[in-house]
Amino acid sequence: MKKDLPENIVEDVAMAIVLMGETPETESWTVYFINLKKELISNVLISSKGYGEKDGVMVRTSTLRHFLGDLEPMTYAGVEAIDTAVFGLTNEYWLSYYIDGTIYDKKFIFLPESIVDDNLIKIPLINKPGVMIK
Repeated sequence: MKKDLPENIVEDVAMAIVLMGETPETESWTVYFINLKKELISNVLISSKGYGEKDGVMVRTSTLRHFLGDLEPMTYAGVEAIDTAVFGLTNEYWLSYYIDGTIYDKKFIFLPESIVDDNLIKIPLINKPGVMIK
């Protein structure tokens, strides 16, 4: 039964969409996974997809899966480049990883139009502007 399963609480990890650089014509953004824990996490797997309405039409992007392997404490890894054209969609990242043989998972959702200048912060460890969900 579901009630018999342990509640594995995900803490001290984050997903961030980071501004890597910009020119007058374009901006370059990358999605990162950040391990803010003081311990190794292993077998990090992230699936990503976008969905929502654009110009009055329902849109769904392809589902992508990214295997990042093991991440040392207080480190980060790039997941994927992201185009500004999908910032108007809901961008979903489903994370799963292991610590000492126990699986943890969490869904991170960047809502439409949440990646805007007003929401930018300095992303820990990466030290660049971006939007982060913990």
